[in-house]
Amino acid sequence: MSILDLVNVRWHEGFQAIKKPRSAVLDGAFRGIPELAAGECGSCDACTAVCAARAIAPRPLAIDLGRCTLCGDCARACPAGRIRFSNEHRMGASARESLVVREGDVVRDYSGRIVPARREVRRILGRSLRVRSVSAGGCNGCELELNATGNVNFDIGRYGIEIVASPRHADALLLTGPVTAAMAGALDDVWRMMPEPKLFIAAGACAISGGVFDGSPALDRSFFDGRVPDLCLPGCPVHPLTFVEGILGLLGR
Repeated sequence: MSILDLVNVRWHEGFQAIKKPRSAVLDGAFRGIPELAAGECGSCDACTAVCAARAIAPRPLAIDLGRCTLCGDCARACPAGRIRFSNEHRMGASARESLVVREGDVVRDYSGRIVPARREVRRILGRSLRVRSVSAGGCNGCELELNATGNVNFDIGRYGIEIVASPRHADALLLTGPVTAAMAGALDDVWRMMPEPKLFIAAGACAISGGVFDGSPALDRSFFDGRVPDLCLPGCPVHPLTFVEGILGLLGR
């Protein structure tokens, strides 16, 4: 391929960078926050029967985004059509209980569930954040999406957010994966080596709840004993824009 061919390809690709990631709208192919219509389920448990993540409570209808893999099987199985998925990617929340979507919830109000970090923490960190990512037994899906936040499309570095190699340089621990027994000790070591003040971000259904692996004897989630995430980012995997919106919300920006 000649230089002219490369220039021609680049010309037809157009402008790839998302100019304003925080106001970006994803197309309908993306499954985001579910919308649950009010109504009666009767004795039907079709949605719970197909949910491998055990994320659905049928009566009253509710979906736990901390467990949901956003597969869409429940929407296809519901004979009453009470479940549909919006394209809203702003799914992050500070409190674990805020990840539960109930019938009648308004999707557009969901973006306000991120509570900024303590004022003193934000004063020390300023407008930047150094993040140490730890994959504790993940499938590499969330890790790939996290890597994508640094590409030309999303460019999280424009906000002063950087993924660092050493925990001694990090302000926040970003955990992906369900935390296998083999990774439990390493995860503790990373947290111990990070200087105070530090933030804890759980990204993806596996990190938040164990996901479809919850209850497996291969897991050791003792890291969560006495440690509550400052930010939970749902998804399977987490979309890059969910990362951007969530972390900026945590920084109060």
